[in-house]
Amino acid sequence: MLLPALLLLPAVHFAWPTAEQVNVEAAALPDAALAPAPVAPSAFLEEPAIEERAEAPLTLDAPEAALVEAVPYAPPGTPDPEPEPAFTEQTVTVASGDTLLGLLTEAGVPGADAHAALAELLPLFPANRLRPGQELLLRFDAEDETRLMALEINPGPGHTVAVERQGEGWQADEARLPEHPHLAQVEAVVTGGVFPALVNAGLPANLAYSIVRAYSHRVDFQRDLRAGDRVAVAFERMRSEDGTLLRHGRVLYAALTLSGQTQEIWRHEGPDGEVGWYDAAGRPLAGGFLRTPLNGARMSSGFGPRRHPILGYNRMHRGVDFAAPTGTPIYAASDGVVLSVRRERGYGNVIRVRHAGNTMTLYAHLSRFAPGMAAGTRVRQGQTIGRVGSTGMSTGPHLHYELHVNGQAVNPATSRLPAPPALAGRALLQYQTARTDLNRQRARLARGLTEVALAPQ
Repeated sequence: MLLPALLLLPAVHFAWPTAEQVNVEAAALPDAALAPAPVAPSAFLEEPAIEERAEAPLTLDAPEAALVEAVPYAPPGTPDPEPEPAFTEQTVTVASGDTLLGLLTEAGVPGADAHAALAELLPLFPANRLRPGQELLLRFDAEDETRLMALEINPGPGHTVAVERQGEGWQADEARLPEHPHLAQVEAVVTGGVFPALVNAGLPANLAYSIVRAYSHRVDFQRDLRAGDRVAVAFERMRSEDGTLLRHGRVLYAALTLSGQTQEIWRHEGPDGEVGWYDAAGRPLAGGFLRTPLNGARMSSGFGPRRHPILGYNRMHRGVDFAAPTGTPIYAASDGVVLSVRRERGYGNVIRVRHAGNTMTLYAHLSRFAPGMAAGTRVRQGQTIGRVGSTGMSTGPHLHYELHVNGQAVNPATSRLPAPPALAGRALLQYQTARTDLNRQRARLARGLTEVALAPQ
């Protein structure tokens, strides 16, 4: 048997060489013999070599490298994601006289879908904001070109309003790019009036109107303007992150120089949210009476005795006349309550408004009344109450304006009425702090800059 045979073999004694023996033998060998022997590909790697290969990056040149594609984990039973729906898009340009409903109908949208989509859209984008030249982006189901899926419109730069089909209903959404306020200023010499001077200098028309209305409390634009008078306005421009002009903001400051005397005013919003114009001392411009209750008008007849242009004889003219095109808005000269809205013989269409302090104003020869005007209606200063016309005994479109104090007609252009109270205490301190900060920003514009960035509101 093999095992007994092995047991009968003589024992062999193995002795490990000492360090001295190894060194002596190595010295006797040639250099080639000392070179490490090549390792066969199938040989096992020692532990340090394994660590080095684990840390080395995988390459296509390394046959032993395993390239594994990362696949997101999905629990068993997870359904495959649905493919994105396919759409077709159509861009429609708005022309004069177009309506949203009409444009959708012309694009083939069924009436039920059009009405349902617009019902959600109109609270964000009223129909009267539609302007010629605007574009509507319509998105349809690719498999049903009459099935509207979404409607998108850009009312202005950086402003998008959209309505999208959601199941059986619709959802509207509005998005605006972040706005960064900048301060800009325009200056002009007044030649043909404050309003055209500001518009020609680059101020938007609506902002120019606000300045004219603000100064109407203290300035008679027919009598007070002289050649060489100047006007300056500081206002906001709202820009995107990349500098694109998104819209114009608020007017913050104005200065009107009349015959060498400068009247400065600043916009201020009080803690109750009321916005008004104030002078350097914190005295408000509003609260009295507008000297001119309409914009861009020319005084054609003053207060006092005159020869009536139709009756042909002299009699007292108890108000002032302002010539203006038919349809020009007429504003309430001060806060009050409407006394009457009716037609009165030579006055034609006339509105009477009662104010505090036993005062009353009268507006005659109107072409029409503003909606909602009726006896007992409360009106605010600057609110449109009617339109210029030529009803009654009139030779052309104009406004006849009267101011009565204690039942007596007085000259609206020269009468001094009680001024509203000025800011005081904490309100005055807040106003003066804001005014100082704005003046500091304006000083930067005076050094040649066209705009300066403002702190976000």
